[in-house]
Amino acid sequence: MAKEKVTIQDIADALGISRNTASKALNGNENIPAETRNKVIKKAIELKYKQFALMESENLLPKNSGNIALLTANLPNTSHFGSALISGLEKRISAEGYNLSIHIVRDIDIASRSLPNNFDPSNVDGIVCIELFDLAYSKLVTQLGIPTIFVDCSAFVCYPDFPADILLMENEHSIYSLARKLIESGCESFGFVGDVQHCLSFHERWVGFNRALSEAGIKLDLDQCIVDDDRLFFSEPDWMEERLDRMAKLPSVFVCANDFIAVGLMKALKNRQLSIPQDTVVCGFDNAPESVIVEPHLTTVHIYSNEMGIKAAEMLLSRIQDPNQPYQISHIYTRPIVRETTPSIAWP
Repeated sequence: MAKEKVTIQDIADALGISRNTASKALNGNENIPAETRNKVIKKAIELKYKQFALMESENLLPKNSGNIALLTANLPNTSHFGSALISGLEKRISAEGYNLSIHIVRDIDIASRSLPNNFDPSNVDGIVCIELFDLAYSKLVTQLGIPTIFVDCSAFVCYPDFPADILLMENEHSIYSLARKLIESGCESFGFVGDVQHCLSFHERWVGFNRALSEAGIKLDLDQCIVDDDRLFFSEPDWMEERLDRMAKLPSVFVCANDFIAVGLMKALKNRQLSIPQDTVVCGFDNAPESVIVEPHLTTVHIYSNEMGIKAAEMLLSRIQDPNQPYQISHIYTRPIVRETTPSIAWP
């Protein structure tokens, strides 16, 4: 008796997976890991399932998987824009047959200029650096001769001497535009909160902030700013309040380098029985989940994190294919979001 035709259930049973997973794999669903998809296709060829019956696996399946290494000194949590970015990055590189491995760069590694113990350069096709802001260590990575992209980087990077691609969210113009709108609404004095040398994105936000004030003829009073070393910002529970207590007069507006800093500042202001935005206005950056949890909701700048991850992958894949092309420094559009911590301002 002739054997009945092969079904998706036969493939699923042979591999010990669900019929739904096998079906998605055969239909190219991006949510199915590349390894699982390859196994399903191989089994479909082996069992001569429908259109796979006359195909050869070597002509259908991706070539041997490559390896992309993610190096980070601070693995982003779910509140950090980098979490969604890594998700977009991984989906894009897996579609091209690459696996992503994550390597934590410890303080001791940075101090000793040593690569992470589980990082093998000989087994890496490309490198993505996130939250890696030490310039000397960054140069160590670029000297490996492996295609590399930095998503944000040291504030002290000098492009002509830095042999790697760099991807940033747009920082300067979004903060400039937000500050200009606040000036037009009647705000007269401004303070910046954040270490402007923490990373290049913080520095670009500082530049946009200063440009808006300069064009409006507003003199910046550094005594109304908190631009200390980044490590001090949350070193002690009452550190922010102590810095506020040193100010003879608070500015009309605090522009913060990110939402995490802004939320900490808002807490310190509330502990001093100050109202936001009645006593002072607060702005952040990142559009982190906390920005709509804190009361009042925080005016911020939205980062298209998932899209940044996809773009980072595409830039790195292009570099792997053509290592000799000119290096790129790219910015991805951002969008200011006006909420309750600022006065009502019109936005185009």
